[in-house]
Amino acid sequence: MSDDFDARFRALPTVTIGGLPISVLTRDECADWMIRAALERPRGGRPLYLTSANGEVIARAASEPEIATLMGQADQIVADGQPMVIASRRVCRTPLPERISTTDLFHDVARRAEASGATFYLLGATPEENARAVANARRAYPRLDIVGNTHGFHRGPALEAKLAEINQLAPDILWLAMGVPHEQRFVRDHADKLDRVGLIKTSGGLFNFLSGTNRRAPAWMQKAGLEWAFRIWLEPRRLFWRYAVTNPKAIYLMATRSA
Repeated sequence: MSDDFDARFRALPTVTIGGLPISVLTRDECADWMIRAALERPRGGRPLYLTSANGEVIARAASEPEIATLMGQADQIVADGQPMVIASRRVCRTPLPERISTTDLFHDVARRAEASGATFYLLGATPEENARAVANARRAYPRLDIVGNTHGFHRGPALEAKLAEINQLAPDILWLAMGVPHEQRFVRDHADKLDRVGLIKTSGGLFNFLSGTNRRAPAWMQKAGLEWAFRIWLEPRRLFWRYAVTNPKAIYLMATRSA
């Protein structure tokens, strides 16, 4: 039965942007799918796995075979980058309706989880960031059932014990925040040990926003596809060269490898 559900889940419409298959979904549709998949899909085997792409991911997937393979193993990829939406309107047969930022999507899904009873587990970031993110999520959504949480730096036997604990708790949705490609590697290496988990959503820097450490760009910058510029302004030493290298390549790929 899970095979039938998975087939229907993967049958969502997609377009190619920068060489990656991107699901054509609104944020609301994506949130609805996450809740449905988490609650309705029979457990057993690897959980369904949703991930996100932006310009940096497009650029790295084109030049790093491992990242291309990891992204290809996802059940769905959504566009977490406004430039991808803009590009789709110009070169794709079907335009993307909107950007699906994980930072926004979390709140969409949390509201639905309060109503449906779907449970969360938050895995990733430092112990301090993780704890603040969970505390703020519980404050914002008092009826949300967060069955557990932990930081993202477990190794060896401690990691195996934590995986067994997560599987015993059987959360409907596991929010996995380690950044690309660490969270994708985590799914590859460990998802088969989480056969009681409903769905895994890779989450990048989500917990840093939930904790209040990081700020979102102004809405006009997000809509214009300039959130990367705001991030450079906040963290120039860490991010300037990253975007200086990946942005031009991503633009080229979106123009030449989209359909």
